Amino acid sequence: MNKVENPDRSTWEGLLKRPTQTYEQIEGTVLEIFDAIKAEGDIAVKRYTEKFDGSAQDELQVSPQELEEAGAVLNSELKEAIALAKKNIEAFHEAQKTARVEVITAPGVRCWQEKRPIQKVGLYIPGGTAPLFSTILMLAIPAKIAGCKEVVLCTPPDKEGKINPAILFTANLCGIDKIYKVGGIQAIGAMTFGTQSISKVYKIFGPGNQFVTVAKQMATKFNVSIDMPAGPSELLVVADDTANPAFVASDLLSQAEHGVDSQVILVSTSKKLIAATEQELQEQLERLPRKAIAEKAIANSKLIYLETKEEALDLIDAYGPEHFIVSTADNAYYVNNISNAGSVFIGNFTPESAGDYASGTNHTLPTNGYAKQYSGVNLDSFMKSMTFQEISEQGMQHIGKAIELMAEAEGLHAHKNAVSLRLQSLDN
Repeated sequence: MNKVENPDRSTWEGLLKRPTQTYEQIEGTVLEIFDAIKAEGDIAVKRYTEKFDGSAQDELQVSPQELEEAGAVLNSELKEAIALAKKNIEAFHEAQKTARVEVITAPGVRCWQEKRPIQKVGLYIPGGTAPLFSTILMLAIPAKIAGCKEVVLCTPPDKEGKINPAILFTANLCGIDKIYKVGGIQAIGAMTFGTQSISKVYKIFGPGNQFVTVAKQMATKFNVSIDMPAGPSELLVVADDTANPAFVASDLLSQAEHGVDSQVILVSTSKKLIAATEQELQEQLERLPRKAIAEKAIANSKLIYLETKEEALDLIDAYGPEHFIVSTADNAYYVNNISNAGSVFIGNFTPESAGDYASGTNHTLPTNGYAKQYSGVNLDSFMKSMTFQEISEQGMQHIGKAIELMAEAEGLHAHKNAVSLRLQSLDN
């Protein structure tokens, strides 16, 4: 990892830059694939699946038999672990339900707000170097609680045209039966435009690599909403001498092993902690099955020493991490004052892995600095807020004149007339 001490604020922007390609570098590839899918549907999807995943597909949809076989393959302990995580995630997201908000804004003027589910949603589940079946729990559970009528799931197949059984088991457990063997840009394109096999959706959810992230952003140009620009995973840990260096190193590596374009950062007010963590990183890295991937991610990562917690917090907010672990003598300072983070993990015994799997919070979070303006996925992500109003005769008499004056001032005389006619009818 790159070690930096007391970096000047003027260098922070360059220091905190993510190791990702720009939108412009990928845009051409995405547009080419989108255009082909729009014109050819399933034919283009199958062609790009064979090109990028090395898998020739006759049928894109997973069959009921494949779902049944997946359940038989998984061992009971893993099934129980998935069921435990599902229970906790359901509990946390059920608690996010809110009641109708109703206000009498003026005599005879009743306004209220209700939430309604998005009817058609698409879930993208990465399945390349790591089959993220846990992401199904994070997306399918709130979609079901919200009441979405149609849920489409896309995930890349292996070269034999198969989907990891844990993905199929989890999807089935969550009640998802529209599962397709499609990944990457072509999956986002299929859900954006719809094909002979795959339905067009109104909103697309799920993390992915840089290509998937740009494809999701491109989808917004075609009347499809997205959860957020969620790209390569990232983690920032702030720690001092009260932290356990082995724990800190394990957390950094847990994100580094996601992919070669992942980024992890340690910010510390302790040079001793940085040195001890650096040693632990090397020792733990040697034991990782995904060492080659983690090594490349570590090369893009930073160990940053700052003298004060105030300056450390400023740098963290400037970065806006997807995952933020706080392990210091004054956790409350960071927790109470952090403005930009996707999800926060507090204390020596709260690893980021807990949020990834089973604590109950959602792990689909904004990356690449988008935590400055985006929330992570939650129950409201699958819903729309609709407003209603009902005005009585008394209400029209109460606010009608104000509406007439404002409409006339804006030069919108038909607006004024719609009120004037009603007021005149009340005078007769």
